[in-house]
Amino acid sequence: MQRLGLLVSVLLLTVPAIARSQSSDSWTVPRMADGRPDLQGVWTTQTFTPLQRPEQLADQEFLTDEQAASLTEALTAPGVDPLRGRAFADALNESAESRETATVQADPTHYDNAVWLRTPDPKGLSSRRTSLIVDPPDGRIPPRTENAAVLAAMRRDARGFDSHENRPAQERCLAWTHEGPPMMPPPYNDLYQIFQTPGYVVLFPEMANNPARIIPTDDRPHASSRIRQWPGHSVGRWDGDTLVVDTTNFTLKTGFQGSGESLHVVERFTRIAEDQIRYEFTVEDANTWTRPWTAEMPMMAAEGPLYEYTCHEGNYGMRNTMRGARQADRQAAAGQR
Repeated sequence: MQRLGLLVSVLLLTVPAIARSQSSDSWTVPRMADGRPDLQGVWTTQTFTPLQRPEQLADQEFLTDEQAASLTEALTAPGVDPLRGRAFADALNESAESRETATVQADPTHYDNAVWLRTPDPKGLSSRRTSLIVDPPDGRIPPRTENAAVLAAMRRDARGFDSHENRPAQERCLAWTHEGPPMMPPPYNDLYQIFQTPGYVVLFPEMANNPARIIPTDDRPHASSRIRQWPGHSVGRWDGDTLVVDTTNFTLKTGFQGSGESLHVVERFTRIAEDQIRYEFTVEDANTWTRPWTAEMPMMAAEGPLYEYTCHEGNYGMRNTMRGARQADRQAAAGQR
């Protein structure tokens, strides 16, 4: 009986997206002066739920009550490293030693992630889903095309240590892969602020190298396809109470999960509770994947404020990156003689 009581207590603290955010009959969608749903506020998407369903969970779309309780206990415990990407699947292991190995920082010489990255509401699960991907039903990214393999090889060949120009965009502090669109939960600083005015919605992530996304909501056409940008070109419209954001005009210099410049992203933002927005996105690129695919995650209300974020390490550290590469070249040459 005590065990059952503990399980119920843990579940009440588990998955805030489900436990605290069910819309009641008395709740109505807050609206702006122009009648559109009010999406404004500070939100977070932090979660250990992986993009793709772990193979060990196969066709299991949702966690059982026992699994959800066990994972929440393991993932929100003191000392857990918020950056441990494999923690979701590995923490399901019944072995206490395996669970700790899955969630505790492996490198003791690094600063303590469990201290400096832990949020007041510890990172856990945002839903009972076993993956953020909801379509295909297996929760996995569809197979890549032959063209995608060619593009991946081209990108690999282009990277090197010849100059700063062939270092990855993230290393050079030019663009983070989570910035989107589509938006993905970043490893930390996972806050987004939404502003609205008549005719526009502004998406402002805390951890971003690019300007805030200022999205017109009058369903205007896209810019010329000759204009390519890091975050593409976004236009919005309202579908009832859902904000739909359509983005094209990406560049080959970035790539979402291996995509190319023909990537097409459709995002949907729906206020479904006082403290929750349902965020969905569908991505399509016939040159990259054999079919479109869709992911869904809650955006939960969070406390602000957002703090100024800047990324400079890749810039002032590039000199030493190149020096290290030249030293490696000299060592390789010496070994050949």
